[in-house]
Amino acid sequence: MICLIQRVNHGQVTVHQKVIGKIDKGLVVLVGFQAEDCLDKITKMSHKLLHYRLFSDNQDKMNLNVQQVQGELLLIPQFTLAANTKKGLRPSFSSAAPPELATSLFNQFVTEVRKYYPSIQTGEFGADMQVSLTNDGPVTFWLEE
Repeated sequence: MICLIQRVNHGQVTVHQKVIGKIDKGLVVLVGFQAEDCLDKITKMSHKLLHYRLFSDNQDKMNLNVQQVQGELLLIPQFTLAANTKKGLRPSFSSAAPPELATSLFNQFVTEVRKYYPSIQTGEFGADMQVSLTNDGPVTFWLEE
């Protein structure tokens, strides 16, 4: 399981010219799944995501998590994160979870995160999404489980 997390001042996702998810201060999280991912990885990643300290405290050190700053989350499924780009000039998606499994895993991940923190918006699995954001910092991290 892979999450590319970006600290943002604003983020939104649009499908067919309609905004389906929009946040202000918080995290835009691109979420990708590999074939071997399971509920255990989802549980670990949801904890890591909610507790990862990437917001500044009053001494300008990254010591606060999204919950402590009352930020929002925009979770966006993105299968291309599972691409193998080591060989050639075209990505391979052989390690990515098949669409049916990835959809289920994404829905489980959203449910798991929402159990502990309700300020969540999401993208739409399998849709042609347009994502825009204002990265704060910029601060971007790659998390894997």
